[in-house]
Parts: sequence; C-alpha cells; structure tokens
Amino acid sequence: MSELTTTVSAVLKGKKRGIWSVTPETSVYHCMEIMAEKEIGALLVMRGEQLAGLISERDYARKVILQGRSSRDTEASEIMGAPALCVSHEHTVGDCMLVMTRNRVRHLPVLDGERVVGIVSIGDLVNWIISEQEETIRHLEAYICGR
Repeated sequence: MSELTTTVSAVLKGKKRGIWSVTPETSVYHCMEIMAEKEIGALLVMRGEQLAGLISERDYARKVILQGRSSRDTEASEIMGAPALCVSHEHTVGDCMLVMTRNRVRHLPVLDGERVVGIVSIGDLVNWIISEQEETIRHLEAYICGR
C-alpha cells in the first residue's frame, strides 16, 4: 500500500499527542497559551461535543495582531475558521494533502460521523510519508542484500 493511499486513521494511531480544544468563549490569549504549552499550531473550538470551528496561529496573526485587536478581549469564536474543513477517518493521506493544498490550510479535524476523533497537520502527513518511505527503502535494501 502506498503511503498516500493509507487512511488518516493510521496517521492518528501514530500520533502521540491528544486532542486539544477550547470553547468559543475562550480568550484568544488563553488559546495562544495552550498552543505554546502543547507545542501545537491549532485548537479545535467545540460547543459541547460539536465542532464549532478551528483556531490557528495564522488566525491570531492575521485577525488579531494585524488588526490591532487585543488577544485578551477577543474570543475564539470571533477569529476561528468556521465551519472548519474536515475529513473522515477513512480519507487517505493523499486526500488530506489535496484538501490542505487547495484550501491553503495546515490543520484538518478528523471526524467519525459527527464525532471528532483527532486532528492532523501538514507536518503529521509529511512525517508519515517520510517514515513510510524510509521503511520501504529498508525493505528494498534488505531484499537486494539478501537479508
């Protein structure tokens, strides 16, 4: 199976990080604190169990900093991307990369029906492809060398 035809659920299984989210009322400042602490670039914005949107460092830079707004006085709901572009856990790595490239986004929430089961970043997908290609190379080297 090609690394591009692997489903995104395999990528999620390989991730060590949890799913981080905030409510729409969370201050942008607190969102940035969470992202810095968790070393992530985006947070899900949830209304209970429902995905309301996605807030990213890019949203902060473009919709708060460049507009002279206060991150302490701005709520996540005011700058989040909504509705968030999403994929299902059955989409392939290639599908996800295509969605990200066409829509110029770096993060995609992953849904199983209406339930959020994870989030993938462009970095997650690139790392997956690289590790799969390295594994293929190791197998080919072993085959060629007769190991």
